[in-house]
Amino acid sequence: MALKDTIQELMGQVQTLSASNAEELEALRIKYLSKKGEITALFNEFRLVPNDQKRELGQLLNQLRQEAENRINELREQFEAKQAESDRLDLTRTPDPIALGTRHPLSLVREEIEDIFSRIGFTIAQGPEVEDDKHVYGMLNFAPEHPARDMQDTFFVEKEMGVQKPTDVLLRSHTSSVQTRVMTSQKPPIRVLCPGRVYRNEAISARAHCFFHQVEGLYVDKNVSFADLREALLYFSKEMFGADTKIRLRPSYFPFTEPSAEMDISCNICGGKGCSFCKGTGWVEILGCGMVDPNVLEACGIDSKVYSGYAFGMGVERITNLKYRVKDLRLFSENDVRFLRQFESC
Repeated sequence: MALKDTIQELMGQVQTLSASNAEELEALRIKYLSKKGEITALFNEFRLVPNDQKRELGQLLNQLRQEAENRINELREQFEAKQAESDRLDLTRTPDPIALGTRHPLSLVREEIEDIFSRIGFTIAQGPEVEDDKHVYGMLNFAPEHPARDMQDTFFVEKEMGVQKPTDVLLRSHTSSVQTRVMTSQKPPIRVLCPGRVYRNEAISARAHCFFHQVEGLYVDKNVSFADLREALLYFSKEMFGADTKIRLRPSYFPFTEPSAEMDISCNICGGKGCSFCKGTGWVEILGCGMVDPNVLEACGIDSKVYSGYAFGMGVERITNLKYRVKDLRLFSENDVRFLRQFESC
């Protein structure tokens, strides 16, 4: 019964098989289950066993081979599970704790403005920041000698290096240029909101910058009135600054609107009672607005006898100042993380 003893000895070895890596596991498979393995050799020896012993020894041999296969498969599954876990690890990740970023306060406010006006039918329109005089000034009823066309107020782009005279290519000074592009490419009714960055040749200080952000709106259709403008702006003010917010419209002048107005809201800091922020008046100016001048409609190919419209424009920095009480405009563009971290919960 030497074969039976060998089978039982190998059974004990197989039941305790272990390997620390895939290479060792493959060596065990070869040792016991390959064509020249120890278990295969026992099957070859089994041919010489007397017939009266074949039943018993055959069952033992089959159990040994099955036990060896099960043990090796079990070890293989363990290695595969560990490898899958390892593959899920990103070794390039920054170690914990990972510092989370936040959206910029200007982006937060711009998106809130867009959301408010989208509820009353406005869609977003975009245009180029490098524009021409026609779309920025000419079609908006600016006189040829208007001060805004001077190099002291507008950044003109030189056609050739070293040429110091103005050209008709410039960095847009307001997003009204997007409105002219929309009016020349679409037929009324038109109801668009035009957000974007604009540029003006101004000295940088706590109250001014050479670039800033605007959101302008335009609505052109039949029978649009100043009352429609007032109600749209009142709705915006209450949604942005609170249900108790009041507005007032003061006569003003803009080349592209007639009549024109500047809009104030009741100071959201003192509630209209008067404070240092509103300079004791109880009111804070936030935007300019008015009815689109007929000359602008005609310049854009819209019949001013059939259609009318209103337009408004506000500085995103101005609205952000009111909402978050940021006193220095330079903080918005200096990327000081100490400032930006204040908006992580917004």
